[in-house]
Amino acid sequence: MKNHDLENSFKHLKNTIPLLLKHKIPAVPINYALWYTYASKESESLNETLDDALQRNLPISDSKTKDLYRKYVADEQDIDTWDLRHSLESMVIELSQSVQDTRSETRNFKSTMDTCMDDLAKVEREGLSMEEVMDLVRTLVSQTKQIRGSTLSFSTALNDAEKEISRLKNQLEQSQQAALYDALTGLCNRRYFDEELAVNAMQPNMCLILVDLDNFKTINDTHGHVMGDLVLKASAKKLQAACRDGAQAFRFGGEEFAIIVPNSKLSVARQIAETMRRAIEKIGVRDKRTSEVLGGISASFGVAEMKKGMNPLALIQAADKQLYDAKNLGRNRVMPMATS
Repeated sequence: MKNHDLENSFKHLKNTIPLLLKHKIPAVPINYALWYTYASKESESLNETLDDALQRNLPISDSKTKDLYRKYVADEQDIDTWDLRHSLESMVIELSQSVQDTRSETRNFKSTMDTCMDDLAKVEREGLSMEEVMDLVRTLVSQTKQIRGSTLSFSTALNDAEKEISRLKNQLEQSQQAALYDALTGLCNRRYFDEELAVNAMQPNMCLILVDLDNFKTINDTHGHVMGDLVLKASAKKLQAACRDGAQAFRFGGEEFAIIVPNSKLSVARQIAETMRRAIEKIGVRDKRTSEVLGGISASFGVAEMKKGMNPLALIQAADKQLYDAKNLGRNRVMPMATS
């Protein structure tokens, strides 16, 4: 039995090396592991993914290799470690936003309390009506519910907590430089995007979609950063679900996303963008803390096609120009407009 296993191992290894040479893949350990698994047909999902990429003549970047390795080759301990790290990153980000929102609520609560106390003092001096007094009481009750028991002493504690969270966030940002995924949305990050765009730019008929959530600052300012994070997560999920024809979504930065669409003409990429636009319109997110449901979310899209002589930066600039036009024309639209 052992001899049989050894023979199979040599057989798969002999098949692996020609694959690396054929597809011009560097002979490094992670590539050996990935393509050995492919040659041995140990993972049906891996073989389907790589077969599809090879059939489409798509390049396999270093980041794509790491992604496939984590999904289909890495052992459970490696995967558990990655998942734990991702969960911790998400938790720190959410905690940081919660602290910011709570500090804002605390300041507003203090201001309201001061005003209401001054107004209540007028009751004896000016003899306010019962209805006016009840209005003041209702305001106090409403503000008290919003602050959820937060007090002015809590604001002092928050200052210390925010400093510690800021330190943790800086450490996470540094560690993210070597990561492939955005901690908040779970999408591939900017580093992954830059590498994928560079390798895909050498292929014909490649398009880029840039997406910007409309009025996102207003959402953060009005509903808080935690609700803003929920909107980002929901939007990322919709974008990822709408990807087809080999398209891949990335967190580009802030409230911006990018979608690389390989082997597709501008008209096809524009159709994908329109599908994504309609999907985002249907988003409704609920804040578990307040039961608040936010709808009316929209996004603007800019689409560009790689032309002869263009480099990745020029492609980004072309898509960004279309996105700028979409914003100026009223938002919640895809540019360029479809031709009849």
